[in-house]
Amino acid sequence: MIRWILFAAASLLLIATSWKALHNPHSHGFYRFFAWEAILGLIVLNTPFWFRNPFTWNQTISWILLVASLIPLVLGVYSLRSIGKPDRTQRSDPELFEIERTTNLVTSGIYKYIRHPLYGSLFLLNWGTFFKRPSLLAISLSIIATIFLIGTAKADERECIQIFGSDYQEYMKHTKMFIPYLV
Repeated sequence: MIRWILFAAASLLLIATSWKALHNPHSHGFYRFFAWEAILGLIVLNTPFWFRNPFTWNQTISWILLVASLIPLVLGVYSLRSIGKPDRTQRSDPELFEIERTTNLVTSGIYKYIRHPLYGSLFLLNWGTFFKRPSLLAISLSIIATIFLIGTAKADERECIQIFGSDYQEYMKHTKMFIPYLV
């Protein structure tokens, strides 16, 4: 019961964080909210199994994915802050978080290989959490999160094309969405 109360409280936090984006179904934040909700549900569902039987095949895969999720997160945030030069005065889109208000197109660092490292990080977190305890409900939540992460990335790309134009379209031709050289 306490887990679901925490889920409700965390959901309220996500709603508050995403409030402006939830009013704009064309914004990438709209889709991201539903991905976050599915991942949150998955975390709550699998919390009791987080450290149970740590050396089983599924736990090993889980920990590899969870640790790996930190790499694109850290490298992506670093690149956005240092190269993207977020600026509220030049990008005042109300749905965007501060770090998303980039004024320079970032195509180096991790962005040289993938267009969406932060969503890639969520993708790894999602599936890492799934492998804590695979179940029918867990696979359903993971698939829902994956669909919404892809929707988030597609909406973000539409926004980036509006901001950066043909430079972003050219960049898309040379990079993958989430996994270098694959997807």
